Amino acid sequence: QVQLVESGGGLVQAGESARLSCTISGGVSNTPTVAWFRQAPGKDREFVAARGEGGARIRASDFARGRFTISRDNAKNTVYLQMKGLPPADTAAYWCAASSRNFIWGVLADPAQYEFWGQGTQVTVPS
Repeated sequence: QVQLVESGGGLVQAGESARLSCTISGGVSNTPTVAWFRQAPGKDREFVAARGEGGARIRASDFARGRFTISRDNAKNTVYLQMKGLPPADTAAYWCAASSRNFIWGVLADPAQYEFWGQGTQVTVPS
């Protein structure tokens, strides 16, 4: 049984960086595709970034490209989201997600493709 647990959220001063972690248990080898999503208050859930098996396929939202980096350490069973230069607009609840399937690039941003989800971690960047 696959379980995802996020950590690393909290209060981050504007312009600073943060790193979110997602620990996967119960079968890291069975989750070749991982992703991050977020939801700000009053807004819909949106895609942040995704990583396919071996990092061969990487996709990031326009707002994240160049600032956010998704990575994975299989030895630690952990997925990371490195966030740089955070503005208040990045304030949101962040979730990690995983799938047992390998996706083509065009579907990596679709939340319906991911069957495993964490509980989320809040990132707050005050104005």
